[in-house]
Amino acid sequence: MQDADELEQQPPQGHVKIVYLGPTSPHWDVHGVFGDRQVIDEFRQRALARLQLLPPHDPQFRRNRERVARDAERERLILEWDLGYEEAE
Repeated sequence: MQDADELEQQPPQGHVKIVYLGPTSPHWDVHGVFGDRQVIDEFRQRALARLQLLPPHDPQFRRNRERVARDAERERLILEWDLGYEEAE
């Protein structure tokens, strides 16, 4: 088992961009920018399962977004969000 320091030193496996498509379902699309196709496809399935029925203004979205971010971190994926508006830091 690797500790957190070892994981941080390893290069990313890929880059994923999650895009909000709008108020009608499906709300989300997950694009692989680069990386192992199988890793990105498996991540896409998990992310979409968490986000499928949630627009960004839904209170549950924030919790599920954090779960998606932790999942990307575990998989060593760079995660980018496009919500269609500028976010406050």
